[in-house]
Amino acid sequence: MPQNPHLLDTPIEFLKGVGPQRADLLQKELHIFRYRDLLELYPFRYIDRTQFHKISELLSDLADVQIVGKITQIKEEGAGRKKRLKAIFEDGNSSMELVWFKGVSWVKKSLKLQEQIVVFGKPTMYRNTYSISHPEIETLENYKKSLLTALQGVYPSTEKLTNRFLHSKGIAKLMHELLGQIAEYIPETLSLNIRKEYKLISKRDALLNVHFPKSEELLRQAHRRLKFEEFFFIQLALLKMKRHKKQVYKSYPFTDIGTHFNEFYKEQLSFELTGAQKRVLKEIRMDVASGKQMNRLVQGDVGSGKTIVALMVMLMAKDNGFQSCLMAPTEILATQHYQGLKDMVEALGMKMELLTGSTKVARRREIHGALESGELDILVGTHALLEDKVKYKNLGMAIIDEQHRFGVSQRSKMWKKNQKPPHILVMTATPIPRTLAMTVYGDLDISIIDELPPGRKPITTLHRTDKHRLSMFHFLKQEIEKGRQIYIVYPLIDESQTLDYKDLMDGYESICRHFPKPTYQVSVVHGRMKSEDKEMEMARFVKGETQIMVATTVIEVGVNVPNASVMVIESSERFGLSQLHQLRGRVGRGAEQSYCILMSGQKLSSDAKFRLKTMVQTQNGFEIADADLKLRGPGDIMGTRQSGLLDLKLADLSKDAKILQYARQVAQEILANDPELTHDENLAICKEYMRAHHKSIRWSDIS
Repeated sequence: MPQNPHLLDTPIEFLKGVGPQRADLLQKELHIFRYRDLLELYPFRYIDRTQFHKISELLSDLADVQIVGKITQIKEEGAGRKKRLKAIFEDGNSSMELVWFKGVSWVKKSLKLQEQIVVFGKPTMYRNTYSISHPEIETLENYKKSLLTALQGVYPSTEKLTNRFLHSKGIAKLMHELLGQIAEYIPETLSLNIRKEYKLISKRDALLNVHFPKSEELLRQAHRRLKFEEFFFIQLALLKMKRHKKQVYKSYPFTDIGTHFNEFYKEQLSFELTGAQKRVLKEIRMDVASGKQMNRLVQGDVGSGKTIVALMVMLMAKDNGFQSCLMAPTEILATQHYQGLKDMVEALGMKMELLTGSTKVARRREIHGALESGELDILVGTHALLEDKVKYKNLGMAIIDEQHRFGVSQRSKMWKKNQKPPHILVMTATPIPRTLAMTVYGDLDISIIDELPPGRKPITTLHRTDKHRLSMFHFLKQEIEKGRQIYIVYPLIDESQTLDYKDLMDGYESICRHFPKPTYQVSVVHGRMKSEDKEMEMARFVKGETQIMVATTVIEVGVNVPNASVMVIESSERFGLSQLHQLRGRVGRGAEQSYCILMSGQKLSSDAKFRLKTMVQTQNGFEIADADLKLRGPGDIMGTRQSGLLDLKLADLSKDAKILQYARQVAQEILANDPELTHDENLAICKEYMRAHHKSIRWSDIS
């Protein structure tokens, strides 16, 4: 078969039926610049164009339908901008209306009475009569001639494109023209071995059948082939990057597990590590002993014990003569880490300091000096750790908590703090679905802490509406009488939204009325407060001076009060699943039974019902993450939409996990045998890889 891959890079304006003006629209509306871009514009659904309906059989919840009949009457109504065209359409037994609100004069000229036509569109009921707005129409004779495939693809379009007749049908015509020109020149991009082993059809057959399927089975095979290819080349790029890092980036080998680590483990640790914590520590020990730079992601649900793992890793660094740093996204979280670790670190004769944006200048200078001299062993802080003035004597371990909150350019500064880059340990309490982790973090090694410490009781989660508010308040009073503390969280989606602020303050006043002083003390924390006021209110709650904290999501991370036993989330339908799960994790940190109460209005969207039902049914962070992935898609979950990550054209992380896993496995096997893709059988793969990834991919690269 002749191959001319450069033909696919032809500007789209040169395709018959496009031209400069339509090309400009296609570029602006659908980002189609070249033949290749149009070829990869896949239908988002398919319609069986051999199936016809009768008007008498129509239902308002039907999708697009196809009806054969005749127009028996045409009339114009209204004037000016309100002008519209109506046609009475009959199929022999019944009648309905066809309506046009735009292009009235042009449409009227194109319609003929009593001609057999095929009408296609979505029916809606109005005043007991069915109608279709702006239907697709063609003569029955032309329909029979132009029926390219029984399953007709529906392509994405826009109003501007539709006005230039580039609706779904118009795009399908361009696609037919394109495939007629280039079908024989479509290059194969996978090796024959892969295609045979996984029973994949050729790239040419896949593209022909995804656009104009000859049968449902061939459409299924086309989807399977194209999804595999999407995942395969992403995984190939990530795995090549991972191999490159391990070969190029050398780091300091931590060969000793010495005094500090052993003393802490044997004498200071007051509880038994979980099996998951031990497994993760073992994986980290193997990494840091290798002499190659560690780049590992540790996932663990809220309360799974990631911080203790982080401390023990920093003790490994100390035993090998190196300093460590622990960077958190917020001052609250950095302070919590510092306060939680300080006593344990100092008991081992080590020195640790806290550096944040609010650290005073004189104190900052002292910390800088101690860091450069090597007197300071561990530095905990916020992005203040990345400032140029922060210089280490010998940084060997950098731990980044909730890393997705830091930009790549921010994190890259960490690498330049030493002659060789330090080992990097990334931690997150945000559960990441396995498929997303394999893709977004596919170039990192991944460890999962999937056990909670013994003695933790499952949190009871309840969904309640406003009519249950008084009984909810009564329950809170009972918990406070037991000596417990309560969080009540309000959504503050945008701090500039006065409505949200009003909700919070109205809620605070309502709580103060139901929980009056001096019997009850209430703290309030929100984003408009000064940092010192926020810290003071937090401190009062931590010390037990207040029983209730009314707050916004500022407490999503960073507050650890084992005595708090109830989390009330107001307007819970306005939160995402991940955020609800993080907030729930603020309670259940002590030995007592804890509760999460999801308050909402009566009227809920189907998505909101699904989210709240999921929260009530499970506490497994990974199950919640999978549900979130199905609801929102990968771009929203990890913020990858803004960065152009995971621009998957056909594959779906929530539905195609098996294909992804196989694609990664195949990519691993190929790179193990042919790391540079130079073997004859891999030349097609190498060409496509070089074409698609000629620019360095740095998706999750923390460098």
